[in-house]
Amino acid sequence: MDDQRVWQFEERLWTGDASDYEQCIDDEGLMVVPAPPFIYKGRDAAQAMAQTPRWDSVELTERQVMRPQEGLIVIAYMAKAHRGEGEDYEAHCTSTYRRLAHEEWRVIQHQQTPPLIAS
Repeated sequence: MDDQRVWQFEERLWTGDASDYEQCIDDEGLMVVPAPPFIYKGRDAAQAMAQTPRWDSVELTERQVMRPQEGLIVIAYMAKAHRGEGEDYEAHCTSTYRRLAHEEWRVIQHQQTPPLIAS
């Protein structure tokens, strides 16, 4: 999967519908988000995210892509998402994809860390 397709895939996870999650999240995946219960695994991750209101738009910046081995892609980025009137969200994120078959990829790891504020 080339870089452009990686970022299109990731944006779809922010703005797509419930079926996008069902198609994209691996049954063996783990997800960490800044809301209870914080850690999700397997199909629970896809189901929980599918029930979350979708973002109208997302901007992914500070993009990094690594390919540590064949069939494995790790990305990191800063997300700025918006929905409705005035609901904004920012987080530093990572996702890891594994290839199941030719042109068939699934997210096996995703985490979101809102900007940390030094005290």
